[in-house]
Parts: sequence; C-alpha cells; structure tokens
Amino acid sequence: MNERRYWVTGASSGIGAELAELLLGMGHRVALSARSVEPLQAMAERYPHQVLVLAGDLCDRYQVQDITNRINSTWGWLDTAILNAGTCEYLDASKFDAALIERVCKTNLFATSYCIEAALPLLRKSQSPHLVAVASSVTYLPLPRAEAYGASKAAVRYLFESLRLDLAHEGIDVTLVSPGFVETPLTQKNDFPMPMRVTATTAAQHIVKRLDKRPYEIAFPWLFIRCLRLLGALPKAMQVAIGKRMART
Repeated sequence: MNERRYWVTGASSGIGAELAELLLGMGHRVALSARSVEPLQAMAERYPHQVLVLAGDLCDRYQVQDITNRINSTWGWLDTAILNAGTCEYLDASKFDAALIERVCKTNLFATSYCIEAALPLLRKSQSPHLVAVASSVTYLPLPRAEAYGASKAAVRYLFESLRLDLAHEGIDVTLVSPGFVETPLTQKNDFPMPMRVTATTAAQHIVKRLDKRPYEIAFPWLFIRCLRLLGALPKAMQVAIGKRMART
C-alpha cells in the first residue's frame, strides 16, 4: 500500500486510537485529533516522523479550521479523513431533556459537519480522496433510551449518503462505518447487555482491512447487523412490541 495522509478524529481512545495505531504501523502519516492530548503525544513519540498531534475541541468550528490549516501547512493535502469522534448519552423519557439531545447532536452531527467543511478542500488536492464517517448500527432499529444517540447517528448517515451523491463527480469516495457494540471507554458505562460485542482492536482491524475497497458501508459484526436489519424490516407494530420488552419502566 502506498503511503497516505490520514486525519483521524477521536483518536485518543477506542476505535480511533486503534485505527491510528494500525495505520501508523502500516507506514502511513496520520494527523490525530481529540480533546485529550496526552494519548496523542504518546503515539507521536512512538512514530515521531509520521504523526501530527492536533488536539482540540471539534465542537468549536474555529478550532477545527485551525487543525486543518495546520495539516495544510505541514502536508499540503489529505488523502483520507476518518471522522470517528462521537459521544453517547441515554435519555430518560419521564424527564425529557432537550439539552441532552443538543449535547449529543453537537458532538456527533455538528462537529462532524465542521470537520467535513474543513477537510474537503484538503481532500480535493488528493489524487484518491476518501471521506469516512463512523455512524452506528443503531440507525437500523429504534432502541429504548437511544433517542439522542440514534437521532444524531441517523442524521450522520443521511448526511454522508447524500454527500456521496454530490461528491461523486469530483471522485471523492464516501464510506460509512456502522459498528455494533464495541468495547470502548464510552460503552464501559453501559448498564445493559451488549450482545456480540467486539474489542476496539478487532473493530479497527475490520475497518482497515476494507478501507482500500472503498465500500459504501462497513458494517460489523455481520450476524449482529443481520439481526438488526431483519428486525428493522418487521412491521412497525412488531418492532414496537419487541422494543417495549426492552424498555425500562
């Protein structure tokens, strides 16, 4: 594989950190973004000539622009942007909190949009540009308490699937990543069963193995995805009946 220039967001832990490690191990150059700078600096010490440490708050449009300005001044272009940064909070419908939805959408949707805006000019300078976003398999089926997270990731899905159409004439490929449950610091807070969950290392390996093919979507683990899609194809009354059994009273 030829050396490429990547930008990975949410690179301090979880899938983002594992993706960065794999790409660096393959000899690529990787710009790392996250709020926590220490893990990024530790990676830069292991790969001193391949890493750009670009810590910042991606919910701040001006910080995002500064990050990509630094990529531009150092490398001149980007080949692949992997927009992985995200968050999750669960909603208690008995105490509906619109601020919670706003917080989750700010990180998962608006910050992603800021990154797209800033990355596209750099991707357009690449001979083989690739725009990648980590969405979620939760968008296949509504789940209890997932109103904020699911809505934000569903918006990311629609955003990228529309962008795929509008960017096609420029030769910019667009890929969505739809993981099931992955063991990360974020999911460690979950207080419910997570069937068929995989490690962040396994998730990253699955993604990197398929990036070269530039598929429309990378969804895994396949059995979990298959089950969700089948459930999502059921009549709405049956979906509600199943969902009600999972809901907390």
